[in-house]
Amino acid sequence: MSFSPDHENYKEIQISPQVSDAMRDLRAVTGNTMDLNIMNVKICGVDCALVSIEGMVSTVSMSELIFHPLMELEKRGSLKPEDIFSFLTEKSLLAAERKTVYNYGNVIQFLFSGFAVVFIDSLKKAVVFGIQGYDKRAVTIPETEQTIRAAQDSFTETIRTNLSLVRRRMKTPSLRFEMSQVGEISSTDVCMLYLADRASPEIIEKIRSGLSSIKLDTVLTSGYIEPFIDESYDRSVFSSVMTTERPDMVCASLNEGKVCVLVDGTPFCLILPTLFADNFRTMDDYCNKSFYTAFSRWMKYASFFLAIAFPGLYVALVMYHPETFTLKLLLNLAASEEATPYPPVFEVILLVVLFEIMREAGLRMPKAVGGAVSIVGGLIIGDAAVKSGLVSAPLLIVVGITATASFVTPSLYSAVSVLRLVFILAGGFGGLFGLSAAMIVLIANVNAMNDFAVSFTAPLTPFFRSGVKDMLVRDSFKEYEKRQATVEDFRQG
Repeated sequence: MSFSPDHENYKEIQISPQVSDAMRDLRAVTGNTMDLNIMNVKICGVDCALVSIEGMVSTVSMSELIFHPLMELEKRGSLKPEDIFSFLTEKSLLAAERKTVYNYGNVIQFLFSGFAVVFIDSLKKAVVFGIQGYDKRAVTIPETEQTIRAAQDSFTETIRTNLSLVRRRMKTPSLRFEMSQVGEISSTDVCMLYLADRASPEIIEKIRSGLSSIKLDTVLTSGYIEPFIDESYDRSVFSSVMTTERPDMVCASLNEGKVCVLVDGTPFCLILPTLFADNFRTMDDYCNKSFYTAFSRWMKYASFFLAIAFPGLYVALVMYHPETFTLKLLLNLAASEEATPYPPVFEVILLVVLFEIMREAGLRMPKAVGGAVSIVGGLIIGDAAVKSGLVSAPLLIVVGITATASFVTPSLYSAVSVLRLVFILAGGFGGLFGLSAAMIVLIANVNAMNDFAVSFTAPLTPFFRSGVKDMLVRDSFKEYEKRQATVEDFRQG
């Protein structure tokens, strides 16, 4: 039989009954790659072979769970191939993960996932054992979603470690994990998580269908699959899919009837469907008293609108509505703007673009250098720009406040960055009328998002009394004892 991994004609071909032929086929499929380890051995008079990938299995586990039991089996004398197979699959406890495979496609799948494969002569099947031992990053504190009193662990790049972090918190049989492989070449493990008694079957089926429709060659991060499960991906600046690196946030979302998707190789989990209000919640909200949580959430809502509209509002008032300022403030603004050579709309766009450049530089550079970039940008360049008369001092303050406010809701930062420029242009060319028109378009776009029959602005529009209170403040835990709202409550139709 001729094998060609390029054309993938090996996947459905049954394993050869002769061990020597099976090893020849494996070498042909893999191109005799350097990291393919084949150990031929005769057990009880039967030719066998143990195959693994270098660096993907634990040598200690292989020695204790496979080598030693097989050598003990050798003491029994001559055995038939079926007897050896029965010992490996039914009469021994060699590994927690143990399966039987019948074709080369499954053999390759398990080999490259860190399994060891045992071939037995005269049998058209093989046994795989999960003894993974590849290097992986340890569980560390969250980098992008830091909290004060909540848990201090985060997901890693290993999907099975991430699943254990969720399972440890949700000790219920209704928590379901559905594993699938996505990517024609990469065969990346993708797991869908949900609570069977809370998640909507329609939502589960839609996400399952979206994942199965992916025909990409490789899937390396969760961003690869997001367009296939986010129904409004190309229709709105916002996203109905939220990402998190916190296991406790995933558990809270599962409890609300949402579905989560984990992708092997990335420490971020996708949560859907997401509501607009979810971007203003943190796990610290459930560690503080209700009055402080209410204050914190209102502050986040105010920061969001400040981040997108404040520069545009400043430009609109300075250029078209100066009468709104007090006389003393108006004179100061007039003196500052008269000393600069450019109109306010150009100045604010210049400052916003410079801020984004410095932020990007700070993110991509090593942490030690990233801090220096922020200092250089904030102190030296900003101070020099004002002293040289390139920009006005009040405008620098406005952009600084806006930049700080945009960090309050990190999950919305990409949307805020684009909307800020839109509102600056609307205010610069249309004044307050232009800002009003831009706000109307934004509200209409947000209200049009209706993924999985769940309005993005629920429970505010359409109005659901049971959820509005928890959106603006936070229900007491006594109320949660009675009944906690789920996404199913907000579904329409």
